[in-house]
Amino acid sequence: RFNSFITIYLMVTVLVGVKTPPAVRIIHSGHACNVEDERYSERVYTIREGETLELVCLVSGHPRPQIRWTKTAGSASDRFQDSSVFNETLRISRIQRHQGGRYYCKAENGLGSPAIKSIRVDVYYLDDPVVTVHQSVGEAKEQFYYERTVFLRCAANSNPPVRYSWRRGREFLSQGSDKGVEIYEPFFTQLQGETKILKLKNLRPQDYANYTCTASVRNVCGIPDKSVLFQLSNRTASPTIKLLVEDPIVANPGQTVTLVCITSGGEPTPVLTWVRNAEGLPKKSVLNGGTLTIPAISTEEAGVYSCLASNNVGNPAKKSTNIIVRALRKGRFWITPDPYHNDDNIQIGREVKISCQVEATPAEELMFSWLKNGRPLRSSERMVITQTDPDVALGTTNLDIIDLKFTDFGTYTCVASLRNGGIPEISIDVNISSTTVPPSLTVPRGKSPLVTQEGDTVELQCLVSGKPKPIILWSHADKEAPMPDGSMQTESYDGILRIVNVSREMTGTYRCQTSQYNGFNVKPREAIVELIVQYPPAVEPVYTEIRQGLGRAFSLSCRVLRAHPSRVLKYEWKLGTRLLTVGQFDTRDETEYHVRALNREGYGAYTCDITNEAGAGRCTFLVTGKAFGPEFYYDTYSALWQNKPSVYGFKLQWTQMNPNAVDRIMAYRLGIKQTGQQRWWEQEITMEGTIQKGELLTYNLTELVKPEAYQVRLTPITRFGEGDSAERIIRYSAPVNPHWSKFHCNFEEEAICMFTQDKTEEFDWTRHSAATRDTKYTPNTGPSSDRSGSKQGYYMYIETSRPRQEGDKARLLTPLFNVAPKNPYGNVATNPTYCFSFYYHMYGKHIGSLNVYLRQKSQTGQDSSVWTLSGNQGDRWRQARIDIHPTYSFQMVLEGVRGPGIEGDIAIDDVTIEEGECRDPPPNNLRSLAPPTAEHIWQLCLTLLLVLAGHRR
Repeated sequence: RFNSFITIYLMVTVLVGVKTPPAVRIIHSGHACNVEDERYSERVYTIREGETLELVCLVSGHPRPQIRWTKTAGSASDRFQDSSVFNETLRISRIQRHQGGRYYCKAENGLGSPAIKSIRVDVYYLDDPVVTVHQSVGEAKEQFYYERTVFLRCAANSNPPVRYSWRRGREFLSQGSDKGVEIYEPFFTQLQGETKILKLKNLRPQDYANYTCTASVRNVCGIPDKSVLFQLSNRTASPTIKLLVEDPIVANPGQTVTLVCITSGGEPTPVLTWVRNAEGLPKKSVLNGGTLTIPAISTEEAGVYSCLASNNVGNPAKKSTNIIVRALRKGRFWITPDPYHNDDNIQIGREVKISCQVEATPAEELMFSWLKNGRPLRSSERMVITQTDPDVALGTTNLDIIDLKFTDFGTYTCVASLRNGGIPEISIDVNISSTTVPPSLTVPRGKSPLVTQEGDTVELQCLVSGKPKPIILWSHADKEAPMPDGSMQTESYDGILRIVNVSREMTGTYRCQTSQYNGFNVKPREAIVELIVQYPPAVEPVYTEIRQGLGRAFSLSCRVLRAHPSRVLKYEWKLGTRLLTVGQFDTRDETEYHVRALNREGYGAYTCDITNEAGAGRCTFLVTGKAFGPEFYYDTYSALWQNKPSVYGFKLQWTQMNPNAVDRIMAYRLGIKQTGQQRWWEQEITMEGTIQKGELLTYNLTELVKPEAYQVRLTPITRFGEGDSAERIIRYSAPVNPHWSKFHCNFEEEAICMFTQDKTEEFDWTRHSAATRDTKYTPNTGPSSDRSGSKQGYYMYIETSRPRQEGDKARLLTPLFNVAPKNPYGNVATNPTYCFSFYYHMYGKHIGSLNVYLRQKSQTGQDSSVWTLSGNQGDRWRQARIDIHPTYSFQMVLEGVRGPGIEGDIAIDDVTIEEGECRDPPPNNLRSLAPPTAEHIWQLCLTLLLVLAGHRR
């Protein structure tokens, strides 16, 4: 056994290089409700919301294809989770309805076209239904009375579409069952489902009752029906509400605001909710029934607040109030020289306008006043104060000084406040004097162009003069691009733009200019600064691994992509720390280094440094004699075989990636260990001759213990030493292929040896072990272990508990087997004989029947009965052996039939098919219905004793 020793037979064969394009198929596991093929071979996978979706993409092809999962063909508008998934298994935990759609698996290996398969995932769900009630009061023409009609509408979100049904009390309502009731069936829609509107014509006393709407998706995916109850009475009415607040509400910042909403009518009692501007409420809001409290309100929390009342009768009631938070913000000023003279300077005898602007909430409470040198200023013939100007934005006051005199020089203060107080005033001082001059901008000498190196901190400067000094705005002059802080313009109060960690992308022309409201209402001034950022050479390749054999010649090339400055470039080649050559670039943009014949000292890291004033760029080449890793071949035909009951063999096949890149591969080091174990076993596989690209190499692994999986590592060896390794996992599975001698399945693997369930029958066989099976309710039926006696071992059984009924069937189908080829010599054709055997456990007082059928490919729908047994056979495993004579590809069908009660579980285990007649077959039980006798039991005991005695020898 592998735990104590390993025996490996060496068999290396060189075959013609095998390369195959990719092929794909999608398999599923997990919680699928149903997987079916629709028209045009479309596969639809149905799953319930909240379950786990698991799809596996099985690929074949060599070299091993790359796999990618995408949703809806990977379109940019609907990508799967904003990215692709690059492994075989696609897993989505707790899937939601919006995650339904088409999922694609794409495999490509460079040969032919990529292989693509898709599957549609349909997520099923059913939300709670909601009943809404509307009543109409209409006047009938030529009739002098009013007819009151009530509509009950039921709606539920679901997939698949809903079927609705109505009850009044305990009575089911249907069209025509009551003349006063109409059930609307306008049309069936994919989203809305079937009937859902109930019309009560000219209300009668008996119509005041409890109405139940039941929404059903017919138990698809195990989704149960959902119901809602509505009580209709003569008091049923739509909601009405009152707001016990003013509109609008004007509050100061920091004030607590309370909004009270009460219901004034409505049956059933309406539910009250608050919303703000159709958005969420502030986080600090406190809700208590219909009362909303906003503590310490801020200006950002102003807006329209609405109270909504709903009781599903009529339309929801809504009333709103506007909360205004008082505020003063953003004070600014500007001076306009005499507009009637083309002169930007302030002069005696001319007109001057001082403008002041603030933002106020509410705007109608805004008040302005003016001071001169701290004293109140009143409007006069020569000093005209206006509160609003139609040519200027709202919230502006102007002071016009006509015929400026020397005595008018001084400090003018604009004071903005809100009526009724509570908000601090905003004061803006404006100095008017003989030194008040418009702004000008200049760039200091030597500050443009400005040369710096990448990574440095740089300051761009514009000298600004003028009184008052304006704010400076910096922006790009040569392109539409954001500034380093992310904005399109950057403000500066001293005329300096400071850039930290400057990068090469920041090279360009920058504009400094006075802002629009720059102290003077004159045309903006501007100046230009050019910035040049020097950076080290950018080179390629940055890193390259080169594999070479001894004695070979090769060249290394390092190329400059860009550099600033690009002149005076130097290069320097090294091997490790040893200097190889130096030089200077002329007109070329690359440098090369040649090795004529590689020796052992020539292995290592070669570097080429290309330098300019700003630094160096480096190309690195790692020259090594390591061989590339092997590539495992996953499509080996009949890779796994069995020649002993407890062990199996595996044909390991691989190709060598770029075998001619380095010295000849002399051997492979093979490492193998059981998964989960620590100890590796190693073996060297010697190679004769030179391996060609694409050659398929084979090595047989034997004495692998069933059903263990193994980790295999393969490492090529050259004169240089060990190369790159490749690893793969080998898993045991019962061999199913056209040229087989024995098939055996003990159901230990979750894949159950490719057995399938017959979905046309009432229920399925279940895979279980005695350790996990719940026998709380049916302790007197079913096996207490698998056939080998292990409580952890698995078997298949039919669960006959509710909702199963007598006569329900479950069918389990083996894989499809090809029969052995007929004798090609002579005219006598001999049909092969196979022995089909299995162990069964039929214990319980309600055991039904276990039937076995032979299904041949040429006889569609005609299964031949080959074995049957009914009734309680005792609490033990028994073996059935049947000779079968198929003439075409065939399957065996194991059918379990439920008996009259819940104590009727039937189990099977250790299913075997092998060539040749059965040895000592038991009598054919085609019509055996009797329970076993004591004589049978003694025979079984005697057989077991003989078997045990044989093992002890």
